[in-house]
Amino acid sequence: MDNTDIALLVLMQQDGRASFTSLAKAVGISENAVRQRVQRLLREELMQIVAVTDPANVGLRRRAMVGISVDGGDPHEVAGRLSALPNVHYVARCAGRYDVLAELVCRDDEHLREVLSEDVRSIPGVSRTELFVYLTQAKHNFAWGKLTA
Repeated sequence: MDNTDIALLVLMQQDGRASFTSLAKAVGISENAVRQRVQRLLREELMQIVAVTDPANVGLRRRAMVGISVDGGDPHEVAGRLSALPNVHYVARCAGRYDVLAELVCRDDEHLREVLSEDVRSIPGVSRTELFVYLTQAKHNFAWGKLTA
């Protein structure tokens, strides 16, 4: 990635529907060059263009992060199984107190309990979980701000 790619990423984080014409004007290259760069960034999985919704607006009002300790199993396998669950929206293997962190997005407290008890805790190797229920959300932003090459 060069500085032009980074400039395109920053602009598209601000408006993912920006036209190639407006992007070309902003970064000082041709519309065709912008089209080719954006296609390459997508093809090489350096970016995605997605619609982001507020889970609460689509009936998913209870969110929580769960710290998961793995004992007698492979954390990579646990992370893979978590990733396949429809109510798990984020999974990370990590170092420290927990082997895996997962964000759960559910309809309500009862649904959260079901997902945690029946889906998460039933995965082989999961030995301990600690739930962090979101009361409010102070920030939800996918734009990184200033990027550098």
